[in-house]
Amino acid sequence: MASLMKAIVDPKKNWLAALHMKSVSNRLRKYGLRYDDLYDPYYDLDIKEALNRLPREIVDARNQRLKRAMDLSMKHEYLPEHLQAVQTPFRSYLQEMLALVKKEREEREALGALPLYQRTIP
Repeated sequence: MASLMKAIVDPKKNWLAALHMKSVSNRLRKYGLRYDDLYDPYYDLDIKEALNRLPREIVDARNQRLKRAMDLSMKHEYLPEHLQAVQTPFRSYLQEMLALVKKEREEREALGALPLYQRTIP
C-alpha cells in the first residue's frame, strides 16, 4: 500500500502529480518563494527546532523571501519575469535538518526520555 501511494504522488510516474508540481512551482516563482518556506514553525515544533539549528544566513534569507511575498501579495503584484526565471522553488534547505530533528525526537520517545520541547498554552 505504501509503494502504491509513493507511485501516485511521484511526479516521475504520475502525470497528474507532475502537473500539480508544475502548478505549485509556477505559483511559488511568482512570489519568489521556495517550497520549504511554506512550513509554519508555529504549527509543528519540529520545524521550529530545525529552523533554530540552521545557520542564521539561511533563516534570514527565508524571512526576507516571506516578507517580499507578503508585500507582493498585498500590492496584488508578482515578481518581474526576469526574476521569476531565476527562482528555484524546489531547492530544499530545511528537509535534511527536519529529518534529523524528527529522528532525534523519535529516538528520545523510544528511550522514554522527556521531550526537548513542549507546546504550552499561556
